[in-house]
Amino acid sequence: MKRNYFIVLLIFLVFFVISFLTNILGPLIPDIINSFHLSLTMAGFLPFAFFIAYGVMSIPAGMLVELYGEKPVMVGAFLLAFVAALLFALIPVYSMAIFSLFFIGVGMALLQVAINPLLRVAGGEEHFAFNSVLAQLVFGSASFLSPYLYSYLVRNLQDDALHTSWHLKILGRLTPPELPWVSLYWVFALVALIMVLVLYAARLPRVELKEDEKAGAWQTHKTLFKNKTVILFFLGIFAYVGTEQGVANWISKFLQTYHGFNPQTVGAHTVSLFWGLLTAGCVLGLLLLKLFDSRHILIAFTGAAMIALTFALFGPASVALFAFPAVGFFASVMWSIIFSLALNSLEKHHGSFSGILCTGIIGGAIVPLIIGWLGDHFGLRTGMLFLYLTLGYIFSIGFWANPLITNKTIGKKSEPQMVG
Repeated sequence: MKRNYFIVLLIFLVFFVISFLTNILGPLIPDIINSFHLSLTMAGFLPFAFFIAYGVMSIPAGMLVELYGEKPVMVGAFLLAFVAALLFALIPVYSMAIFSLFFIGVGMALLQVAINPLLRVAGGEEHFAFNSVLAQLVFGSASFLSPYLYSYLVRNLQDDALHTSWHLKILGRLTPPELPWVSLYWVFALVALIMVLVLYAARLPRVELKEDEKAGAWQTHKTLFKNKTVILFFLGIFAYVGTEQGVANWISKFLQTYHGFNPQTVGAHTVSLFWGLLTAGCVLGLLLLKLFDSRHILIAFTGAAMIALTFALFGPASVALFAFPAVGFFASVMWSIIFSLALNSLEKHHGSFSGILCTGIIGGAIVPLIIGWLGDHFGLRTGMLFLYLTLGYIFSIGFWANPLITNKTIGKKSEPQMVG
């Protein structure tokens, strides 16, 4: 189809909001642990509830897009997120947090499945890796801002003397005084409602996907699950999201436990810097993807991420404050490169394959939970050693991936290659 830059920009806006709603758990976890008196394992169930929704909904989401089109699914996804965020804001208890996070996750799974094939079609196949990194840039910028919003709201709502502006007065009346962080969920509900209205009002044309872009029937998925390449890239997405969330969710608690830093200030700032450098890394990634094979970039960045993680876990406090964000910097290109390598490794069924890949986002559910369980039994530092396994798998992708179409670099035409 003809390139449609309106769709590309709208997809970038959706990426921004998804990130805004998704990646706030890291700074919140120390507050949630203290407010609800949780163990690390119980805290690990919070990201588990959110990301397991991807495992439940990603494949059905592809079928829903096929049946009803992108716009109704995207409007429905934000409506679901609005109701879920509102329920937790009204009833802030642990069980409702699990319930709310699961249904927000369902909404985000619907969105992820709808927008990724759209980005590939609307922006062009040969620019998919580039546009995916650009989307990651937008994604990271929202994640950079949300911890500062958390820090601002919590610090101001804790002090009655600072309730000077109208929005703080409203949030102060709506939020329990002992749980100021819950105010974020009022903000999330408002943002989701605005997105419902924006998408409902937008003249978003139904994008006619090519046959190979469509989500197929269950038989198609069964066939794909028998394909070794599909399974290997599914594990790649699992490992990446597990790594990203495994680091981001436990940074603040790690810094509080081993170095005594305040999670509402230094912890939130470091998590923000993690996402900020992840964004900055995207900028470098955009340049490098025009110069080098994406597999070589993946190998170099993953190796550097493992070195940074080592300094974060075993270095002194001053080093950990910069090494954790450095992990985010080097992780910046992983999602988009793995996703584009995966889709460019199959000749057809990209819609169904996209749904299967998005199912791999459950890595964000499993890995933080494993780290929490290990943390309860052996200490959080030992638990975070699990991240070497996920990073090691991502590192291996750069060696065995063999795409049909390689990324287009300066001075080189993108030409089909035969597998094998």
